[in-house]
Amino acid sequence: MLSWIKPHRVVLMLLAAGLVVYIATAMSWEWLPQFAGDLVAGVGVTLLILASTVILGFLFAVPLGLFQVTGPKPLALLCKGFCTLIRGTPLLLQLWLIYYGVGSLFPQVPWIRESFLWPYLREAWPYGVLALTFSFAGYEGEVMRGAFAGVPNGELEAGRAYGMTPFTLLRRIWLPRAIARALPTLNGEVVLQLKATPLVATITVIDVYAVTSKVRQATYIIYEPLLLLALIYLCLTGILVFTFRYFENRNPTRDV
Repeated sequence: MLSWIKPHRVVLMLLAAGLVVYIATAMSWEWLPQFAGDLVAGVGVTLLILASTVILGFLFAVPLGLFQVTGPKPLALLCKGFCTLIRGTPLLLQLWLIYYGVGSLFPQVPWIRESFLWPYLREAWPYGVLALTFSFAGYEGEVMRGAFAGVPNGELEAGRAYGMTPFTLLRRIWLPRAIARALPTLNGEVVLQLKATPLVATITVIDVYAVTSKVRQATYIIYEPLLLLALIYLCLTGILVFTFRYFENRNPTRDV
């Protein structure tokens, strides 16, 4: 424990503590109780968008990566083209194309306006979720392609020798080993996904970033809401990093 305490770390911790004390005492925070409920709700929206897009995007990324490795060739080219398109264009552009492009077509279709889907399709959040899901799938699809290709062929041959069907081989050996190999990169991709969620505020989704913008517009206070927003994202990032580090330590990647 004592070996962790180094002079430079002590200095950094003292500087950080001093900065926190200065920010807490010298800046204006009387607006915080008024907007605390909105901030909590905004954090909830951010976490909901993050969780849903990561889960849906990963479920989409697995076949994207798998088909690029196994084929057939037309499907592999289609998956590679999707990943290339997503990785080669800005996420903000993708978000606006989906919301202002695809989203503007639905009101012109009578049967959609009369269906049970219309109350959802008229909202902004489905388009934000869709855009972030595609973005995560495009990046993580390439990660999973490398992870699937990197699983030692001997392990797959051993599974086939035991008489496993292709689906059983994928479920028991190939997919778990690929996920274990991709876990460190997945950590970084999830953190980047968290940092991408404020873009949904550009299409009127009220996440925590949108709430801090509302605070700045209502109070004309600039720095304090931005510092609080930075602290919130810093805490969320720390939680994500420690969570993934825990699973990485429990599932180390070792090629034998």
